[in-house]
Amino acid sequence: MSSTQRPSPPRPTSRDVARAAGVSQATVSLVLGDKWRGRVSAATAERVRDSARDLGYRPNFAARSLRLGRTRTALLVVPALTNEFFARVYSGAAAVAAEHDFGVVLYPSPDGTGPARDPFASARAALDGVIASSMAADALGALRGADLPLVMLDSDPEDHGAAARVNLDIADGMRQVTDHLLGLGHRRITHLASAVDTWTFAVRARALREAVSDVPGAVLRTVTAPLDVRSGREAAETVLAAPGPLPTAIVCDDDILAAGACKAVRRRGLRVPDDISVTGFDDLALATAVEPELTTVHLPAEQVGERGMTALLAVLEGRPAAHHDLPVRLVVRGSTAPPATA
Repeated sequence: MSSTQRPSPPRPTSRDVARAAGVSQATVSLVLGDKWRGRVSAATAERVRDSARDLGYRPNFAARSLRLGRTRTALLVVPALTNEFFARVYSGAAAVAAEHDFGVVLYPSPDGTGPARDPFASARAALDGVIASSMAADALGALRGADLPLVMLDSDPEDHGAAARVNLDIADGMRQVTDHLLGLGHRRITHLASAVDTWTFAVRARALREAVSDVPGAVLRTVTAPLDVRSGREAAETVLAAPGPLPTAIVCDDDILAAGACKAVRRRGLRVPDDISVTGFDDLALATAVEPELTTVHLPAEQVGERGMTALLAVLEGRPAAHHDLPVRLVVRGSTAPPATA
């Protein structure tokens, strides 16, 4: 290739059109498939057509034939199946898929929690669409140009790159935890936060910080740790060894971190919850395996998978996918109690 030749720019996708027009990918599909009447306003349809024309978008007819159901296969991208939450998400998605004669190909990150490697190089042509956790979002760069419908799970609603999304009311879950502890009288609280930089953990941190700031005399300290028991224990040990008054409660971003925090408390010769209360998040099987059992936030993981697959099916059929947050609930168990001292 001569020095003056340059690679061709990437082919615009329907996701690019959706972003430019400020609409969902499902709306682009309806308009460009001439199925918009009665579902989309004429003004919106015109905006989509203008955006497609400005970008030079041409429908990918190979991908369109896939979305008509020839392969009937969806890819589920998650951080790791070693985390029970994502195994349950897969179960929910697979159950709905089976009812519609769809298969679900699972791609967990080989490195555990964090971005997955590119699973798409050979499989891309055999997929109808993708369902992905925001905790594995870095893997999705490989989808650019593939023009596959994407449903995001537990992801930033301000990111318009997905055709649909399924979120949990994570902020409300953390508010329920904080209200519970503040109601018991806790004022020195440590947040044992996940070191994974993703939307869901940022929401937890913000909700906790705002709730604590509303209470006079309440103090919040934050430390971070990778999502494993040992890291949680080590981070909590650092907190407990620091000078000054001990926290009366440790709020953890995950039940796994909470298990580590409980170990740190015991290793210091203290008791949960008599000396320090500990809370988790997710309500994994681990929450009732530790002693005392964890006060935690129950997340309906199977329902997340079910809604994710249902949303993808709607997009494939050219129907609008419902957007609303799934409720979560606090489960109070033996790891929380009023503080022993003021």
